[in-house]
Amino acid sequence: MSSDPLLQPYRLKHLTLKNRVMISAHEPAYAEDGLPKEAYRAYHVERAKGGVGLTMTAGSAVVSRDSPPAFNNILAYKDEVVGWMKQLTDACHDHGCAVMIQLTHLGWRTRWDKGDWLPSLSPGPEREPAHRAFPKVVEDWDIDRIVQDYADAAERMQAAGLDGIELEAYGHFLDAFWSPRLNALDPPYGGDLDHRMRFGFDVLRAIRDRVGPDFIVGMRCVADEQAEGGITKDEGIEITKRLRDSGLVDFLNVIRGHISTDAALTDVIPVQGMRSAPHLDFAGEVRAATQVPVFHAARIPDVATARHAIASGKLDLVGMTRAHITEPHIIKKVMEGQEDRIRPCVGANYCLDRIYQGGKALCIHNPATGRELEQPHIVPAAEHKKRVVIIGAGPAGLEAARVAALRGHDVVVHEAANDPGGQIRLTARSPRRREMISIIDWRMAECERLGVAFHFNSFAEADTVTEANADVAVIATGGLPETGILKQGNDLVVSAWDILSGDAAPGQSVLIHDEAGDSAALQAAEVIAEAGGTVEIMTPDRAFAPEVMGMSLTPFMRALQQHDTTFTVTWRLIGARRDGNSLLAEIGSDYGGATRQRKVDQIVVNYGTRPLDELYFDLKPLSSNLGAVDHDALIAGRAQTITRNPDGAFQLFRIGDAVSSRNTHAAIYDALRLLKAV
Repeated sequence: MSSDPLLQPYRLKHLTLKNRVMISAHEPAYAEDGLPKEAYRAYHVERAKGGVGLTMTAGSAVVSRDSPPAFNNILAYKDEVVGWMKQLTDACHDHGCAVMIQLTHLGWRTRWDKGDWLPSLSPGPEREPAHRAFPKVVEDWDIDRIVQDYADAAERMQAAGLDGIELEAYGHFLDAFWSPRLNALDPPYGGDLDHRMRFGFDVLRAIRDRVGPDFIVGMRCVADEQAEGGITKDEGIEITKRLRDSGLVDFLNVIRGHISTDAALTDVIPVQGMRSAPHLDFAGEVRAATQVPVFHAARIPDVATARHAIASGKLDLVGMTRAHITEPHIIKKVMEGQEDRIRPCVGANYCLDRIYQGGKALCIHNPATGRELEQPHIVPAAEHKKRVVIIGAGPAGLEAARVAALRGHDVVVHEAANDPGGQIRLTARSPRRREMISIIDWRMAECERLGVAFHFNSFAEADTVTEANADVAVIATGGLPETGILKQGNDLVVSAWDILSGDAAPGQSVLIHDEAGDSAALQAAEVIAEAGGTVEIMTPDRAFAPEVMGMSLTPFMRALQQHDTTFTVTWRLIGARRDGNSLLAEIGSDYGGATRQRKVDQIVVNYGTRPLDELYFDLKPLSSNLGAVDHDALIAGRAQTITRNPDGAFQLFRIGDAVSSRNTHAAIYDALRLLKAV
């Protein structure tokens, strides 16, 4: 029996959970037709295999048709959901993992032009900023039918064999009744706290009448909105006590904050560079005040923090949700004494940001997540050993080396720089983004464990590959920033990389022209602003930094708005020329013939990268495939067998930014899906 607090069993009502770690409810947006089909099931089953004690599905499954899915939510109002949820539950149970689901009516947190084009609902008329919708104020007949919809959905989940359900009560319909800032109703559903809590109790009683007293029913609830006019800490704790005293709730999953804006959401679910576990102590206060089982998840990214949460008695179950998106086998590795091999969550929030932009949850550096049906979390060994030479030790090259070594191949990596990391090493120079270097550190540790040979300060040429008698050569040389985009004056500009690396000193009056729309321009702006410069970030697009999604944008804005920084959209830098000791920037627009000028002392361009591909083209005529890739085989996970040059001595591939300017996830995904079949 382990003495590790995380590995202790926990009894919740009649259910014994094998450990204290859970995956809290979240919507990875893998549903098909609103149902948790094969891909959704495979995602949760992989984490069940990895040893987690409880997986909470959906975030949230919607109970009514007028709760249109904002994030490709599971549709719990469909009878067909029962069969699919049963398959998921049974498969997780096979690995000793309990399964629950979060149910909700989204209320105002959705849009009227989703789903069946029914108006969003709220107990008040306030517009929800995140989805820009003005809700219909709920009527009595809406309340009656939604109460029954909750009960119907709970009954479906009980029929599917789930271990329990959790009701969502933060930022959605149910808790909007609790909140004085949102509830504009008169009694019996508005007014004092007794009346504001009535709807929630109506829902809980209807569910209990339907599923009986033994089925586990919990609530993920806000106990302090941290919003003017909202639920205060004192009132929130009073709400949790009333839920306890009702006897209708078996556990509380505690939230602090509100989620109606990107900034507020980011405080509830912090991202990279923000404090870890900021609400853990508060959740412990709720547990002490209520003496009911308390769960909590909010940036608990590592085992040490999770262990402290349980050992200190603050929580009964600790949620490690984004950590499990990155590493599905956390508990398995802890149990095997391989805690140091856990792939670290770096807080980049690529997962949640993609969901809020309408995409599927993907991890910035685990491309198998969300692709469990196609990509392996555990790379299988190859039948035949090969000699693999990789040029470049950025994220693409290191992933290629890791995967090839796991396949059992002899792997050699050449890197021109003194250290591994490529563009990530630049990114990590910003203090708020230093966690990104863990993407590199983890891969280096894995490669060293697997015996990969590294040669740094090694500027590879064609004979580096040919003299190594390589069977496979992988070019992962990345790219260099593109600045030659102006009609005139390209020699007068510097790149965002120049600012981040320190090769160019920050100016005092700076125009940043950003067409890539990624974080590099914002990071450069932050460096310049903190050095005392005035910064204008300009883009020809209708929105700035479109690749930096809502939650990740929040820390940038908080930093930049403390300085003299402005954002200009729909204007394009055309040219630059000297004007005495200053630069004169010529500005135009894609929308017509309007022109402007800016007088500055520095112009910074962020236009992505151009591939460093000379070595690739030198090697191409010497290779058996002439660099060609069979896309059908790549996508299907089959080996590459193209032979366009029978006299070629090796297969040649290029990956990541050596192909085209993309992002970290794309580079690592290139490497995994190519090398897993080599």
